[in-house]
Amino acid sequence: MRPKKRFGQHFLKDENIARRIAESLQFKQEGRRTNLLEIGGGTGMLTQFLLQRQEYELFVVEVEREAIEFLSERFPQLGDRLIQGDFLKLRLDEMFSYPLPVIGNIPYNITGPIFFRVLDYRDLVPEAVFMIQKEVAQRIVAEPGSKDYSVLTVMVKSFYDTEYLFNVSAQAFYPQPNVKSAVVRLRRRAIDPDIDDYDFYRYVVKTAFGQRRKTVRNALKTLYNLESVPSNILDKRAEQLTLDEFFQLAKLVR
Repeated sequence: MRPKKRFGQHFLKDENIARRIAESLQFKQEGRRTNLLEIGGGTGMLTQFLLQRQEYELFVVEVEREAIEFLSERFPQLGDRLIQGDFLKLRLDEMFSYPLPVIGNIPYNITGPIFFRVLDYRDLVPEAVFMIQKEVAQRIVAEPGSKDYSVLTVMVKSFYDTEYLFNVSAQAFYPQPNVKSAVVRLRRRAIDPDIDDYDFYRYVVKTAFGQRRKTVRNALKTLYNLESVPSNILDKRAEQLTLDEFFQLAKLVR
């Protein structure tokens, strides 16, 4: 197996790190096995430890044909639970029933799309554990007012409690990436936020952050009637708004 640049592949080679990632997944059901989806099996470094967790029925999705052949030879017990395909294009709701935790060492060049795909299936995915670029991990757990607070922060934290678990050095990969890595865990929030329309909410958040130096009033005034929105929200910049203020903003604007 050779890493391929077009897939953004950096293969994890440290077994201790792989074991820690596999052990970081905590969701389980009493008295029955839970389906688990690994995104990007690669060389199977993480797969081998996930298969050891008997509380899960592991499925692996991998887009690259050579990796599929390698994984099928190394883990014949996966059988048809080894899926060749693009996670970003899978219809998870047609393939699986609730619950479906997901896990993976995901390609850094498509980290954002993968997180938003998980959000698309938030009612199906109760927990996710991902190894990602450290800078993105910091955004995932950022608080209002920090430079890392972003669209991704708000959207993920609107539906999931986020945890920054541990760092991973570049020496743990082949080839070594030029960035640092970290592992994060997402757990579905017990209570859904007061959001009437997910797509509209996402658009409002994205638009508010589209001009970070402007206040929310100036970022949104050309698109929406803002008369019903209180000034304590409109006079702030997007990076200063709490989740509850974003919920209120989207609800009043809509």
